[in-house]
Amino acid sequence: MIVIWSGKYHARTLRTPKEVRATFIYVLQNWKKHIRGASGIDGRSSGFWFDGWAKAPPSPTTPSPVAPARTWLASKGWRERGGGPIGVDEMPAARGGG
Repeated sequence: MIVIWSGKYHARTLRTPKEVRATFIYVLQNWKKHIRGASGIDGRSSGFWFDGWAKAPPSPTTPSPVAPARTWLASKGWRERGGGPIGVDEMPAARGGG
């Protein structure tokens, strides 16, 4: 997984389905840690195009800005062996919590 944000770069090899699932939650839901009472999907994220939600949001009317996953771990492994689809109410674990 490689994340690039405002000139900041962080790379870490994700090796397990649980790590991939936790990373998806972090990338898509971290905004909830910063906005009190936030719910649903961040309208400024690619979350509406993400196909791993437990309950699918309304379909966006614009093309997806996200490339499809190319590995088993990123496409199926995290769902099958990492904990299943992500609920829109989930938040990243506290620092050091896995």
